[in-house]
Amino acid sequence: MRYCRDMHGYGQTPPAANWPGEARVAVQFVLNYEEGGENCVLHGDAASEAFLSEIVGAAQWPGQRHWNMESIYEYGARAGFWRLHRLLTEKNVPVTVYGVATALKRSPAQVAAMIEAGWEIASHGLKWVEHKDMSPDDERAAIAEAIRLHTLVTGERPRGWYTGRCSVNTVDLVAEAGGFDYISDTYADDLPYWYEHGGKQQLIIPYTLDANDMRFATPQGFNSGDQFFTYLKDSFDALYAEGKAGSAKMMSIGLHCRLLGRPGRVMALARFIDYVQSHEKVWIARRVDIAEHWAKTHPPQPLAERPSQMPEDVFVERFGSIFEHSPWVAQRAWADELSPAHDTALGLAAALTFQFRAASEEERLGVLVAHPDLAGKLAQAKRLTASSTEEQASAGLDALTDEERTRFTELNDAYVKKFGFPFIIAVRDNTKASILAAFETRIANDRTAEFATACKQVERIGFLRLKALLPA
Repeated sequence: MRYCRDMHGYGQTPPAANWPGEARVAVQFVLNYEEGGENCVLHGDAASEAFLSEIVGAAQWPGQRHWNMESIYEYGARAGFWRLHRLLTEKNVPVTVYGVATALKRSPAQVAAMIEAGWEIASHGLKWVEHKDMSPDDERAAIAEAIRLHTLVTGERPRGWYTGRCSVNTVDLVAEAGGFDYISDTYADDLPYWYEHGGKQQLIIPYTLDANDMRFATPQGFNSGDQFFTYLKDSFDALYAEGKAGSAKMMSIGLHCRLLGRPGRVMALARFIDYVQSHEKVWIARRVDIAEHWAKTHPPQPLAERPSQMPEDVFVERFGSIFEHSPWVAQRAWADELSPAHDTALGLAAALTFQFRAASEEERLGVLVAHPDLAGKLAQAKRLTASSTEEQASAGLDALTDEERTRFTELNDAYVKKFGFPFIIAVRDNTKASILAAFETRIANDRTAEFATACKQVERIGFLRLKALLPA
């Protein structure tokens, strides 16, 4: 099984964002413009809208117009947009608009104001509807039509994309369409990242559903502007502190004309903007600006060979010797679930170690027996594997004095006689002196304890070997 989800990402050490001006956080405001693109029988839809409004527990009305719902969306276009536009332009805040193509077409004055303000207008799809049940062909056609309509309405092809109510195919289909600086249909990270599709790499700039005014219209969401402000402030403070400590991130804030455009909520946004602008080293940017920066600072790297995507014969040839002379460990790992999380040294070591631990005691004993003696006859005859030769040499075991060689031989013979397998230790973690000291100590163990200790050392050796082959 190949598990396609990437649960690893950047791991413990994300890349340095290197935001302009040594900014400690990049703050990005998104204004979702959906009014006029929502579900409505006037738009050819089967039912009315039911998502993100003031109507608690709203349900779609099949075949009917929902006058109250329509008027709530109309408020967003007629009043909410202009209230937010005044606030954001007065405070000189760069903005990215997620514009639904059909909604933009129905709002020429608002589009003109966006363009005059220098806001980026990214595509929010053709219509503000669910895509989860669309066939790939239908969704592909909707993406193409959204691009066409957006270009005609705004005068420019969109450089960014966010469907929102997307399907499992959306990101791949938009990447396939091509021509986008970024796609935002993911909430998977605090930094942009590259996504591979069809042998090409597409920049992803994650969006947010938590620092988002949509929570005014969801259960357990915000019920006052103070809650919204506090949540944004806490999010900003956490990210600002991380940036000050050397790990700068990105903060996205999602806004909707019909939600935050209400007078009882808009002042929370005003207070937050003032709070952000009171800090030094903050970069407030459009999403396309972030995309341009990331592509320049962290351009896509050549697609690396990934263990989780290797054919079985290549995988076993490459990793079959990680556990000494025991290719079955790699064969079982390949046959089990692998994912992008296993494309690092730590991840693949976990997959191989899982199979080793799951094996019978007899099989694990076979792995132990396959290991050579330390500084033994095979080493002297230069018959070790390349990995074992390099490992033993790294601790100076290829340059023993006669006295040291005699002592190692005595210990090897006594150890094998007592336990039935050779003494195993991760020599890269040790020196010649510490290896000899461990040898002297561990030979006093009982067999059960020493078998467990030897197995742990085999696992450690495997990890160290993988570190020399794969990224951490």
